[in-house]
Amino acid sequence: MKKHKVTQNIGFALLFLCMAVTLFFLGAIIYFIAVRGIKVISWEFLTQVPKNGMTEGGVAPAILGTFYLTMGAILVSLPLGLACAIYLCEYSPKSALVNLIRMSINNLAGVPSVVFGLFGFAVFVKYMKFGVSILSGSLTLGILALPVIISAAQEALMAVPQSLREASLALGATKWDTIKKIVLPTALPGILTGVILSIGRVAGETAPILFTAATFYTRHYPDSVFSEVMALPYHIYALMTEGTHPDKQAAIAYGCALILLVLVLLISTIAIVIRQRQRVIHG
Repeated sequence: MKKHKVTQNIGFALLFLCMAVTLFFLGAIIYFIAVRGIKVISWEFLTQVPKNGMTEGGVAPAILGTFYLTMGAILVSLPLGLACAIYLCEYSPKSALVNLIRMSINNLAGVPSVVFGLFGFAVFVKYMKFGVSILSGSLTLGILALPVIISAAQEALMAVPQSLREASLALGATKWDTIKKIVLPTALPGILTGVILSIGRVAGETAPILFTAATFYTRHYPDSVFSEVMALPYHIYALMTEGTHPDKQAAIAYGCALILLVLVLLISTIAIVIRQRQRVIHG
């Protein structure tokens, strides 16, 4: 008995140590970016366009471009991913083909993001002639986010108790009515978890937008979905690898990183609030 208790305490200590190490690195990253980035944050930095070779002025076009690309990617991936998950969980027969499709979707999540960028460049920019634009970038990032949303939606749908479906069907509802009014509302918190994870990934990606949406420098705001845009991840990359004023550019890059972090947290917070409200409503 005493031996089991010692083993249990050692296990708890190891788990606590792993959690502490993870929190330490998470806090260190946030602290590192915040301390260096807060120095350049000002109203002018948030609302003006870059000036003097991106060493002065602000990053407003990059903030707006990142927001457009992130929301565009979610608008593309959420309906497609949710429809795919509903079909796989509610309508498709259990077969080797369906298992192969699920395995392919999971493997798609492991494909390097630069491959998605090359695919978007070949298909959306060149073949469909959308050009380097918000539309091409959003479609590419949307495909990048699909595996995460499909996997999360499938897990959420499969977690809905079968008794709820049977009770709805027993009362005379059709299968589609059951999915729409019973299954989806119950699974919504889990689906929103996938959306939150996707927001974090697409907002910080550089490689997929490198060929499809991002421009190195512009003083203008986008006026349509066919406009090319500045984006915070690519702007950070450009500031740290190009130019002749590394001291000024590095400070601006840390400021952009802090804004990107806050932007992702804000969008994720909205999704988390919606998820919590759904959990309260549907238990």
